[in-house]
Formats: sequence, C-alpha cells, structure tokens
Amino acid sequence: MGRIYYDSDADLGLLKDKSIGVMGYGSQGHAHAQNLRDSGLRVLVAELEGSQPWQQAQEAGFQVASAQEVAEEASVVMMLVPDQLHARLYRESIEKGLKPGDTLMFAHGFNIHYGQIIPPADVDVSMVAPKCPGHMLRRLYTEGLGPPALVAIQQDVSGRARELALAYAKGIGCTQAGVLETTFAEETETDLFGEQAVLCGGVSALIKAAFDTLVEAGYQPEVAYFECMHELKLIVDLIYQGGLSYMRYSVSDTAEYGDYSRGPRVINDLVREEMRQILDEVQDGTFAREWILLNLAGRPSFNAMRRWEAEQEIEIVGKRLRDMMPWLKG
Repeated sequence: MGRIYYDSDADLGLLKDKSIGVMGYGSQGHAHAQNLRDSGLRVLVAELEGSQPWQQAQEAGFQVASAQEVAEEASVVMMLVPDQLHARLYRESIEKGLKPGDTLMFAHGFNIHYGQIIPPADVDVSMVAPKCPGHMLRRLYTEGLGPPALVAIQQDVSGRARELALAYAKGIGCTQAGVLETTFAEETETDLFGEQAVLCGGVSALIKAAFDTLVEAGYQPEVAYFECMHELKLIVDLIYQGGLSYMRYSVSDTAEYGDYSRGPRVINDLVREEMRQILDEVQDGTFAREWILLNLAGRPSFNAMRRWEAEQEIEIVGKRLRDMMPWLKG
C-alpha cells in the first residue's frame, strides 16, 4: 500500500508567498480556487474572456486573465480544463508563461502519461487528484471536511515537489481525509479503466441491458426503470458507506443470495476477459490515441453516440418518472 499523507504531513506555509494559477473555472476549477483562497492563499484564475465562467470568477472576486498572463504571473499552475483542451492550451498559452522553478500541476495524468504535454526540464510536475466532483469538494470544505485525494510526482526539479503538492492538497482540504501516493501512470490507467469497465461504461451498459430484458419480456417500462435504475442509488449508497459486506447486511437474505449465486453469471469469464482487453487498450495507449484522434476530427461519432443514447426508452421513461419526484431537484 502506498503512503497516505494527512494534515500533519503538509505545510501550507510553503505556498504563502506564491501565486497559484487555476486554469479553468469549471466543475473542479471553481472549487480549487475558492478553497485555496479560503485557506489564505493568493489565487489567479485563467478563463476565456467574456465567457460565463470568466464572469462567474470575476463575480466571485478573483483576478481573471488569459492563460498566458496567469502562467506568467503564477509560480504554481494547476490544469483544470477538460482533458481534450490541455494540449492546445498548454502549447498556445501556458508553455510561454512557465519559468524555471515553477510548478505545473494536474488533477488527472492523461496528458502527461500519454505524451500530449512535454513540460520543460526546469519545472516541477505534480498531481493532486481529489476523489470527488468539484461541487462536493467545495461543499465539504465549507463544512470543515475534505475528500481523499491522490498525489503523484512526475518531475522533481526543486527537490520539494512532493511537499508543495501536499501543501496544495491541504489548501483544498484533502489532507483531512488522507492523500494516497501514486504515480501518473497508475492514476491515469486505473482511472480510465474504472470509468470504462465500471463507473460509467459498465454500469450504464448493465442498467440498459437489464431494463431492455424486462421490457422485451412484457413488463412495464416504468417498473423496469424503478427496479434496474432508480434503486441503484440505494445500493451504491450502502456500498459507499460500508463496502459490499454492509450492503449485503442491509438487503434481504433473498437479495443477498441472488447476489452470490447470480452475479457471477452476469459478470462471467467472458466479461472478465473483455475487461482485461479494455485494460490492455488503456495500458498500450490504444484508447488514448482513439480519443485524441476523435477530438482532432471534431468528435462526429462521439456526438452521434450522445444523441442516440439520449433518445433511448430508458431515458424517456426515466425523465417522465423523475418529473414526478420534485425532491430530486432539491
């Protein structure tokens, strides 16, 4: 197991005399910027002039400028724009502003690991990756809490890259829960695999397949939605709280037996072999090349997939049912 760092391992004072440039004021960016500022640090925000995030950052009281201007002024630069924008933003703006001794930081290792960004040899390169969405990162901080995070060092020119990264993690609140040391390669590959095999791809495909199986067998789509999608949150919350054992303790014995006896028939040897193939494609760069080229081409197939999925029966039925549950919008 890698080392886990906590508040006592991090010195926020290492960042007191530095300016931190947050690239992007979106889901993660707004939370990082506000948490760092509330921790007593100087924060600059880079956004597209005149855009809604630019206006939101200004209204929140931040100094907002172009990416190049922020990179020139800041000594710590955190990349929080979407992955597909990193390489171009870096080449056109950030690279010109980096100075020897600066720190270039990431919340995900994709563009470093797959060589889309090649930092100069005279800057530190590190990663702090909170394990939650930005809105939760901000909410937890305001409640005096914080989520766990990952920390990784790709390039340590100063000899203090890890200490600076931990100070940053403390500034956004993550050292309260614990920051696990990893590498850019491990974070990137496990993150992509988890998204594809379980968190997004696997779960979405499983839900849709189960829904379609019930509807094709003549059951009401609304009942199929409740059983295969709506109730998933209840199970995930139990797993999140206490692991698989707590979930199994909390459900009926009938459900627990169905878990043990039928689950392996759904996730069988063929599925496991496909998971290994998906992991191979992440490790050898096949997925990364596919995604990079897709973005360069304007993402036509991705956009078509997005439209197709939005038109599926489970989405139409689900929207109608969720409209009957106003508490979900709270």
